[in-house]
Amino acid sequence: MIKTVALGSAMALATVAAQPALAAKSAPAAPSDGGTIIPGLAVANLDAVVANSNAYKTAEQQRETTYKAQYDQAKARNDQLTAQIKPMVDKFNADRQAANPNQASLQQQAAAIQQLQEKGKAELQQILQPVAMSQAYVQEQIEDKLNDALKAAMKKRNVSMVLSPDSVIAFNGAAYNLNQDILNELNTAIPSAQLVPPSGWEPRQVREARAQQAAAEGAQQSTSTQPTGR
Repeated sequence: MIKTVALGSAMALATVAAQPALAAKSAPAAPSDGGTIIPGLAVANLDAVVANSNAYKTAEQQRETTYKAQYDQAKARNDQLTAQIKPMVDKFNADRQAANPNQASLQQQAAAIQQLQEKGKAELQQILQPVAMSQAYVQEQIEDKLNDALKAAMKKRNVSMVLSPDSVIAFNGAAYNLNQDILNELNTAIPSAQLVPPSGWEPRQVREARAQQAAAEGAQQSTSTQPTGR
């Protein structure tokens, strides 16, 4: 069934990371407190740590005010798209339930609806692009401090190996959970983050991709200019 554009889905495209619960996402299961505790071993969910950091949560709150104009514009445009698409979807559903539906007409209607949905999705993404850039900028600032926070927490807890929850079936959360320790270190290292990226800033993955492309082009140019032996 063809669905109309949803504002929540469009805004989700501008969201870098959801905010998982620090305790709930720290382990896939919570077994009994019994069993032998292995020293030097811990489990941590770094995504949950970042999302529960003071810098991340404060930025999420500030963003609602700083980027209110973009959110309002996206909502208004989404409402317009919904009003425009709904009659088209209603007609499509009615036509396909007819006794002898015209398949060619149905395909044309479906294509028109899909085209409008994709166009609307692109428009909403463009409107919310500043929000997405802000989220990426804040995320990168926090992640730059995350590794040091992890090392500091490991040192204080005498931990030599940290596993992710995805690699563990079950564990004694109280004994192995390192989330809060890392979070404490992270909050000290970066109590707040800059919300608005500087002009011309690009996310790390974009910068790295650009650098790799430049290096590849440089290597190719160097090879093409080398003299050939005779």
